[in-house]
Amino acid sequence: MANEEWGPLAALIGEWQGEGGLDTAFSHSRGEVVETPYLEKVTMKPFGPVDNGNQHLYGLDYKTAMWRGDEDNPFHTEVGYWLWDSATGEVLRGFVVPRGITVLAGGVAAAGATEWKMRADLGGTNYTVGENQYLAKHASTISYEVTITVNGEGTWSYDETTMLRMTEFPEPFAHTDHNTLRPA
Repeated sequence: MANEEWGPLAALIGEWQGEGGLDTAFSHSRGEVVETPYLEKVTMKPFGPVDNGNQHLYGLDYKTAMWRGDEDNPFHTEVGYWLWDSATGEVLRGFVVPRGITVLAGGVAAAGATEWKMRADLGGTNYTVGENQYLAKHASTISYEVTITVNGEGTWSYDETTMLRMTEFPEPFAHTDHNTLRPA
């Protein structure tokens, strides 16, 4: 396997684009839940190893941006890292969204896995969510979970659910996003 140091993350190295994304979220301007198609561009640049004592991590420096239709400016961006620890099988995704939220999600996967999950919970011990005061009061992230699937035809997909405690709903609300990415 090429780039074996990156374990399951090796399949994500490169520049990607997706045209079939779907975001299901509450629209404050419309006052209702809407499904919004989106375009996406992702860059995953490999680095490593990063050594923490006896721990050796290999990672991907990543950036992503998403656009609705023919918008000039993305409605969502992220920057962060995906990390792989071959000794433990731990796979991590740490990212920042410029709305005042930071997530460190994690899980376990085999080196050659073609599907794995990562999760973070508000107040989690290892995998957790940090948010600003406004979000904590109006749209607090209770949990974040993503499933990554490496497809056989040189693409990969994600399916993510962010559970939110929102002032607009009496029960937690599931904000979902999914897309399939192809080489750019």
